[in-house]
Amino acid sequence: MADLSTPTNDAQSEQTAESLITMTAKDGGNVDHAGAIIDHIDIWTTAIEQKSSAGRGSSNKFSLYGIKKLRELILELAVRGKLVPQASREARNSANYEPASVLLERIAAEKAQLVKEGKLKKQKPLPEIREDEKSFELPVGWEWVRLQDIIQISSGKNLTSKTMIHDGGVPVYGGNGIAGYHDTYNVSSSTLVIGRVGFYCGSVHITPDFAWVTDNAFITRFNEASLFIEFLYWLFKATDLSKNDSATAQPVISGSKVYPIVVAIPPTEEQHRIVAKVDELMSLCDALEAQTEASISAHQTLVETLLNALLLPQATANTASQCNVSLEPSFTNSFVKDWQRVAEHFDTLFTTAASIDTLKQTILQLAVMGKLVKQNPNDEPAAKLLERIAKEKVQQIKEGKIKKQKPLPAITDEEKPFELPQGWEWVRFGTLFKSFSNGLYKPAKFYTDDGVISLRMYNIQSGMIDFRGAKRVEVEPNELAQFLLEPNDLLINRVNSKELVGKTAIIPITEEPLVYESMNMRAKPFSEYLSAKYLNLFMMTGIVQESISTFAKEAIGQASINQGQVSSIKTPLPPLEEQNRIVAKVDELMTLCDQLKARLSDAQTTQLHLTDAIVEQVV
Repeated sequence: MADLSTPTNDAQSEQTAESLITMTAKDGGNVDHAGAIIDHIDIWTTAIEQKSSAGRGSSNKFSLYGIKKLRELILELAVRGKLVPQASREARNSANYEPASVLLERIAAEKAQLVKEGKLKKQKPLPEIREDEKSFELPVGWEWVRLQDIIQISSGKNLTSKTMIHDGGVPVYGGNGIAGYHDTYNVSSSTLVIGRVGFYCGSVHITPDFAWVTDNAFITRFNEASLFIEFLYWLFKATDLSKNDSATAQPVISGSKVYPIVVAIPPTEEQHRIVAKVDELMSLCDALEAQTEASISAHQTLVETLLNALLLPQATANTASQCNVSLEPSFTNSFVKDWQRVAEHFDTLFTTAASIDTLKQTILQLAVMGKLVKQNPNDEPAAKLLERIAKEKVQQIKEGKIKKQKPLPAITDEEKPFELPQGWEWVRFGTLFKSFSNGLYKPAKFYTDDGVISLRMYNIQSGMIDFRGAKRVEVEPNELAQFLLEPNDLLINRVNSKELVGKTAIIPITEEPLVYESMNMRAKPFSEYLSAKYLNLFMMTGIVQESISTFAKEAIGQASINQGQVSSIKTPLPPLEEQNRIVAKVDELMTLCDQLKARLSDAQTTQLHLTDAIVEQVV
């Protein structure tokens, strides 16, 4: 078996990337700053920030925060003159050396000539740079300058998607880079483009020689003999060009916002050396990022492979042999070996939020397959429960308490996804419920602080009702009677994104009445004969999510399911006593998983803070 502590096949290339980072950082000439990069490679690659996810407890969305901060550190060192060595005293005394003050004089002279020729509008002088605007001590030969003194910006030209010639070969640049293609151009040389409006306000791109720049971006002009375009690109990347954007719903920057920004300019020759070093280090960051992502992906694949082995059909039963482990796996030697393989490497396997979520999903799946707790031959079989439910249903129909439902089709052997333990039965989900009802629709004006709580789709979270943000709605007595929720009712979300539609929760005991809005449906189980909590955890399993995904109808970015589709879901039903044992075991294991996840989150937060501290210390 592979070494589980190294879940990647690319360890050698990762070591190569780290050694290249080390060599190129040392080559920068500043040992202290090189050390910040070299000594903390492990922190850069392991500081991972979990992104909030709209999925069913999925934690597959993350950002490589450490490498992101490493990129920021590289740029910060670059624009402070700390990434490459400055010219030596001997070089500064040579006839060819030109400090930044000289190139700024040349730029000013060129601007004055353009104004004189009427090619450039004279700009209102900006105030002298104050001492408090100088954020660090300049290296020898560098100069502070406002952007107005070195660049001119102007908006591109409007070009909508409809008017683009999409099979043209000329790239069209908006605020976020290439937005399409056209058959003509409005810039004929490599151009620095700055996003000027919207989410990508302040983003920076360099066009090829021929391109079209739309009015969502600025075209930047400057003295190309004195300023290197790639240096300005990295300088603007390191500068918050949108910090002075207009405080509107749609962020916008203009010359009046950009021109006052203060930056540091190095000599032209040093600009080229800075760009070469930044390009080299950014490429190496790309390599580290790819290797880290590959390692995380390989780790998750390993976790899924080992856990999926627990879900495979077992060839032979071995009820006499039981393994004394926390999941209490049973029935086969094969299952026991698969679980022992996981248990032996538990601390190595479950080190990410995604791996813990996969474990939680596996626990649910094992639960409804009869592999989580031991069976007891003395339990009343599920077939007897179904007989009593059927009799109760007939009686309640006769008494007018519930409506007669359309018979659900029998489950064929071909439809059964796995073999059930003795005493269990396959049954359609709808068979286990008295009724299904869609929720209450009321216009916005009825939602007031004086109404009763109306549970919306946002109140269904991780199999439970979350009352945070709950809205109140004014209802008539007949509406309250019709849409009243009772303890052990199952609330099912029927309209949502495809990821979330079908999520469920059990209604708890509350001190005040609850109703539910129209995006949800209520299912009333025969709770005298069933564990509503078991039915709820079943609805959270992958097998149900796959079923819902196949029949959910999508329209305008949302998916919907109906009562008939939910009723048709194939459901593994254990004896009532085993349902209760399963629920207790799942609760116990989910608590342990949540504790594990909380410790992981604390560790990740510490890593993020440590990363920030390293950056602050260096710059």
